[in-house]
Amino acid sequence: MSDLLTTLPAEAPAQAHPAERRRGPRRRATKLVNYLLLAVVVLVYLYPLAFLVNTALKSNSEFFNNPTGLVRAPLLSNFATAWREGNFAAYVVNSVLYTFVAASMGTLMSLMVGFPVARGYLKHTRLWNMLFVSMLFLPNTLVTVFQLALRMHLYDTRLGYVLIMASGVGVGPLLISGYLKSIPRELDEAAALDGVSYLRYLFRFLPPLLQPVLATVFILQAIGVWNDIILATILLPDQAKSPVTLGLFAFKGAYVSQWSLLSAATIIVAAPLLIVYVFLQRYLVASVVGGAVKG
Repeated sequence: MSDLLTTLPAEAPAQAHPAERRRGPRRRATKLVNYLLLAVVVLVYLYPLAFLVNTALKSNSEFFNNPTGLVRAPLLSNFATAWREGNFAAYVVNSVLYTFVAASMGTLMSLMVGFPVARGYLKHTRLWNMLFVSMLFLPNTLVTVFQLALRMHLYDTRLGYVLIMASGVGVGPLLISGYLKSIPRELDEAAALDGVSYLRYLFRFLPPLLQPVLATVFILQAIGVWNDIILATILLPDQAKSPVTLGLFAFKGAYVSQWSLLSAATIIVAAPLLIVYVFLQRYLVASVVGGAVKG
């Protein structure tokens, strides 16, 4: 019996289908192209940041002698000098106040507008969604905003600037409206049966369920307020009320510009937003994934 088994031919290994063999190299080529495209995108985004950091570490004379070359003698003191000459110690307090208050108000307004549209509590929901999208492409009416602030006696006031910045909700209502589709409508009905009022349900029960999208809306709103330089220049002529972005003007002159200090000041201005994004990016990703999958 053992001799018979040894004489039997071994079973041939299963051979891959010809179509499967052709797919293997094609998949590897596709993966290689995807990695190359990813590397190009990363390079496009990282090169300006690397150039900015490299310039911020140079002296002004070294920058003019070799603008694109690597820094030879890094000057970390540029950041301290930029902080002092830009008067950022006073401007940062103003920007933190403007950003937190305006972004919070804008997020609440986005929730108040997006919720009834998502649930169909307002008529013509498609028209409202089209309005949300069209607001992203409307130009900033500076003359109208200036006249509105002037006639309401809000010109050159912190309150007027915060209210105007908070009104620019941008994509917030659209994001909240899309994310709310992942929240069962039965929760609204159950809360109504339990006697929960509309505002209590909107501001107390929904926010824990909408943490990712609310954090996303807050981040986007905060970026717009923190980086604003045009409306701040128009509406806040008093330098004591200026946000941190206006401190960048201290390094730009009519004849000579301090490019190294300006680069260091730009990093100082951008650093808080980068830190906030690092801690809140998981909410941003969860918001996008939740709205796309459920909506």
